[in-house]
Amino acid sequence: MIGDIADSLCRAACVEVDSDTEAVAGHGFKLGCISCKMRGEVSASATVDWFFKAKGESDFVQIYSYEDETATIMDERFDDRLYWNGSKKTTDLQDGSIFILNVTFNDTGVYRCFFERILTYNDYEFHTNATKFIHINVVAKATRGMASILSEVMMYVSIIGLQLWLVVEMVYCYRKIAAAGEEALRESAAEYLAIASESKDNCAGVQVAE
Repeated sequence: MIGDIADSLCRAACVEVDSDTEAVAGHGFKLGCISCKMRGEVSASATVDWFFKAKGESDFVQIYSYEDETATIMDERFDDRLYWNGSKKTTDLQDGSIFILNVTFNDTGVYRCFFERILTYNDYEFHTNATKFIHINVVAKATRGMASILSEVMMYVSIIGLQLWLVVEMVYCYRKIAAAGEEALRESAAEYLAIASESKDNCAGVQVAE
């Protein structure tokens, strides 16, 4: 039972943590984008599109698309530098993150992550979407930003919360099993006393008859 609960928690856990916003030139960088699926019992499909507006530019340009496990780089500035870093299961796509190799100062700007999801019900399909904006600043040397700290705090809070919930479930199950055991013992004791009393009465009746 505990194993089933833990497995269920692992499958259901989804926290929309914000992406880091500071990248270091010459290093790799993860552009985080998570959109949790609210109806976990409903099958769904999703596509993820990424757009980029460089510093000083006025319009977004699509740079990446991911659909049915097929990734397409759509801007030559990112050729051989963008890789999928999100969910592995297309049937439960919630993490649409990508990874940039060899970040340059030209990668500074605003990135837009666009989730388009289709929830499939018995009689119809429900379309929903989510958009997230990430402002990236490329620096020569790493400094720890507030987004990174908040991401770590959210991660630890989520882990601790899930562990506490699991402990509560374990205690509840233990008490329920213990209560059931005590009730069974009381019933057995009562049954034993009833049998003993009946046997005693029978013995008394036999002695009087003699």
